Amino acid sequence: MFTIDFSDHTELVNDDWYEQIENLLNFAKQEEQINENAELSITFVDKTEIQEINKMYRDKDKVTDVISFALEEDEPEIDTSEFDIPRVLGDIIICTDVAQEQAESYGHSFERELGFLALHGFLHLLGYDHMNEEDEKEMFGRQDAILNAYGLTRD
Repeated sequence: MFTIDFSDHTELVNDDWYEQIENLLNFAKQEEQINENAELSITFVDKTEIQEINKMYRDKDKVTDVISFALEEDEPEIDTSEFDIPRVLGDIIICTDVAQEQAESYGHSFERELGFLALHGFLHLLGYDHMNEEDEKEMFGRQDAILNAYGLTRD
């Protein structure tokens, strides 16, 4: 089982967004060969809230598109299967305002941008990063491969 707890702080989220993200991340979970039960949360926020979060937790006083908080980041992965409890991956926060702006700027659908941001955050929760060129190439390559295999392309 894969549980995604959604929270909408914008009061603008369409139910279709939840379904799209849930389907995409279930696909990504399979692609990443995560076989155990897992859970994460996704919160939709506006520019003001994401800037506050970015400043508080990352010391960056600016608006961003997505922030992830991985719970397994500093600890080794724990095998939860023998305890029959899910692997708790962490939290993803998506700014819907920035997602809309970026979709328009990049010339693709809002759904594609939303999927990209959700997957980007998900991969961060799994330990992918883009702090250097090599890691960035790996993470963005994986992102593109999953999005394309799922059928959520830039077109």
